[in-house]
Amino acid sequence: MRTRAAALAVLALLTGCTAPAAKLTGPSPDDVIKAATQILTDSCLRRQHLVPPRPGQKVSATDQQRVSDALFGSGPAELSLRLPTGYVVRAHTDGCLASANQRLYGDQRRWFQTSVIVNNLQPEASHDGVPLSVVRERHRAELADWDRLRTHAVTTATSLLREEEQQQPTRGTTQP
Repeated sequence: MRTRAAALAVLALLTGCTAPAAKLTGPSPDDVIKAATQILTDSCLRRQHLVPPRPGQKVSATDQQRVSDALFGSGPAELSLRLPTGYVVRAHTDGCLASANQRLYGDQRRWFQTSVIVNNLQPEASHDGVPLSVVRERHRAELADWDRLRTHAVTTATSLLREEEQQQPTRGTTQP
């Protein structure tokens, strides 16, 4: 329930249901996406009869492994990208997080590729011994994809949070 409360708090900021000072700043796009991701992954875990992990929660090693496999996927990673620095980044397409990314970004495979590249521009520049601006120019298409996918995720996450709020009973009213 704390997850739902946190998501609703983000939504309250989005919809302006807060004090004027908070309304001016609002939640960051990261906060909006994070809240929606948590709602989606928690729901996915619950559908599998698993308890979403929370800080300080005590669980058995077996249950922890089951939750980890359901959340992050299991078996060999289906997505893989070798960076110019030589590192290889891998991800699964079968876990709750992968499902959440697909829903939010609209294209899980493209988001994986794009976000890994964009998140590693500085290490690439250091590895190649060139300014970051050179690497950014080299990855102009990926940066444009990142912006497009990110915008899609913020829009989708905002809609999801609004839907979540509408499903909540209004305070002070009785439920039939």
